[in-house]
Amino acid sequence: MQSFFEITAYAIIAYMLFSSLSYLGFFMLAFRKVKREDKLDRRESTEDFLRNQNTYPVSILVPAYNEEVGVVSTVRSLLALEYPEKEIIVIDDGSKDETSNRMIAEFQMKEIQFALRKHIETAEVLAIYQSSIFPFIRLIKKANGGKADALNAGVNLSSYPYFCAIDGDSILENDGLLKTMKPIIESDGQIIVTGGSVRIANGSTISRSKVEAIDLPKSPVVLMQIVEYFRAFLIGRIALSHMNILLIVSGAFGVFNKERVIQAGGYNKNTVGEDMELVVRLHRLLREEKSRQRIEYVPDPVCWTEAPESLDVLRSQRIRWQRGLFETLWTHRKMMMNPRYGSVGLLSMPYFLLVELLGAVFEFVGYFIIFGGFFFSLVDPTTAGILFLVTVFYGSFVSALAVLLEELTLHKYPKASHLARLYFWALTEAFWYRPLMVVWRVQGIFAAFRKKAHWGDMKRKGISS
Repeated sequence: MQSFFEITAYAIIAYMLFSSLSYLGFFMLAFRKVKREDKLDRRESTEDFLRNQNTYPVSILVPAYNEEVGVVSTVRSLLALEYPEKEIIVIDDGSKDETSNRMIAEFQMKEIQFALRKHIETAEVLAIYQSSIFPFIRLIKKANGGKADALNAGVNLSSYPYFCAIDGDSILENDGLLKTMKPIIESDGQIIVTGGSVRIANGSTISRSKVEAIDLPKSPVVLMQIVEYFRAFLIGRIALSHMNILLIVSGAFGVFNKERVIQAGGYNKNTVGEDMELVVRLHRLLREEKSRQRIEYVPDPVCWTEAPESLDVLRSQRIRWQRGLFETLWTHRKMMMNPRYGSVGLLSMPYFLLVELLGAVFEFVGYFIIFGGFFFSLVDPTTAGILFLVTVFYGSFVSALAVLLEELTLHKYPKASHLARLYFWALTEAFWYRPLMVVWRVQGIFAAFRKKAHWGDMKRKGISS
């Protein structure tokens, strides 16, 4: 029995070293791409698009369920966006709070008769309202059907060829939409989806729906989420996008070609990971058509959102994310290791299966062996010690790289003390935060079998004043 655990321990050591090398490769790709783009005058290039008559108009969809705290601030931030032509559609998905009433009162909205195109079937639409101050702001009140169903209702009502999906608690930077649409416009529509970076707003000063001063929160739980977001966006998504195998665009902020989304069947209402599932389905559609169209990630941080501050809410969020990942990979298992789907099937799908999904299982077993080796002689103490060191290295190394990439490239956090604090917490990750994430991610895999769909309960404090 001991030899079995010894073999398992060394297999996990090999797995963690392989994963670390993968992340190091991603880091090198991301660093080269961001440094190359950092030399460009981004402000000058985006200002050109403000005067460009070929800029595509965009419908901005804001699905909202019990978002009375943040929905008005989000819409006000969208009003301030520098973009030539846009419409804003808030979809109240059967909220039990004052979400709709806040919108109606703030923007002086009146109920209107509107022909709703049924491109995609949705739960019943109860009423449509339009602002008398800003006629391009509309509100859909509908029966509850989940976030995917709310977005599909927004797609049905939208007028423009591209839509931007943004969470009801998020704040976009003024040039955020321009930055995210820029690759689409420059490619003459060959890029059909773009996603931008999402940053955590907790601790920062936000006034009049705008980030006035960037700062760090005091909570270690939120600080670690900031480091996580660095890792996910600055390393993972830049590298995967560079190879055109990006499988996820954050549900908090992304831009989509409406025709392609309708062709793909809209958002899937039968998964809690509707954002990732749609992107994978679009990849599948493109590969089956042998299309050269692309899905791309824009590294500039453009969207600010509120992160969970309590462990209970964070646990619920991470279980939901892991469940969504499982459901997406299972739904599209036909693509796994299938040459027909090119590098998406041969590289990206296996990566998300082995590292992002099953990685939690490997790490969980690793923690069990470390504990058993030190206290119950399941393995030789030397083996347990090596596994412990590799686990600490794996848990902290990638996070430290992510903080380094932020400092070398985007410089969003202005003080040296900010980076010092983030480095410190990144190095502590393996001792407390990562084990929690591993346990919750394993629970998320089991949750995928229970199939109880819901929006999720994120208790908002509000990120704007």
